[in-house]
Amino acid sequence: MANYDILGNIAIVKFPKEMPKKEKLKKASELLENKSITTVLEKTNKVSGRLRTIKTKYLLGEKTKIASYKENGCLFKFNVETCYFSPRLANERLEVAKMVRKNENVLVMFAGVAPFSIILAKTAKPNKIVSVELGRECCNYAEENVIRNKVENITKVLQGDVKRIIPKLEKQKEKFDFIVMPRPNLKDSFLKQALGVSKKGTRIIYYGFCSENKKENMIEELLKEAKKFKRKIKIIRVLEAGDIAPYEHRYRVELLVLN
Repeated sequence: MANYDILGNIAIVKFPKEMPKKEKLKKASELLENKSITTVLEKTNKVSGRLRTIKTKYLLGEKTKIASYKENGCLFKFNVETCYFSPRLANERLEVAKMVRKNENVLVMFAGVAPFSIILAKTAKPNKIVSVELGRECCNYAEENVIRNKVENITKVLQGDVKRIIPKLEKQKEKFDFIVMPRPNLKDSFLKQALGVSKKGTRIIYYGFCSENKKENMIEELLKEAKKFKRKIKIIRVLEAGDIAPYEHRYRVELLVLN
């Protein structure tokens, strides 16, 4: 059996290694029967690197890698190979958006093509959103998507490493009420950067990756790290937010900054 994701007009399929090309084309043809799908690509490697990119191979339909995808009433365009985007986080993004209060200042780190930023802007009516992303191409699409969804008046896209961008925001005395961290699965937590632009009462949505039996260790490490930076945080709740591999989960950790 093949696993696939549908990103608007593009279906990206992961086939078993042993599947013959004839069977792949048959599956691709079946997917094209869905009139909203006009392109079928084969995923040829896992998500890799800090930019979380993939490689694909064209199978059937229109020859394009530019997705036009609608989620929660918002429209996104992006290159599926050069811009990380998970349609499986659609409900997660909406749930987080509903946590934001009116007129709050929001920071989204590792923002990609701005799905969290735009859905937050459209759903919650914050005062402003700062959307930080490392990838230049992702930022280009993010800026287009911000305009496309008519939230450019409250959404600012900043291109660069959060370790470089966030200290600049600190120097400008920027403080945020709500911070979202849909971070890559890397060793660094980047909590230092988030706390640098937090104030008493800031809520942080942190995403961590581990097996269930290591969940408590992950939480303990976050508490210890905050203490190292002389900040106190409270864990409000920890929720499973999807699987990344057998027995490996993405967790949403909701934090409250106490000082």
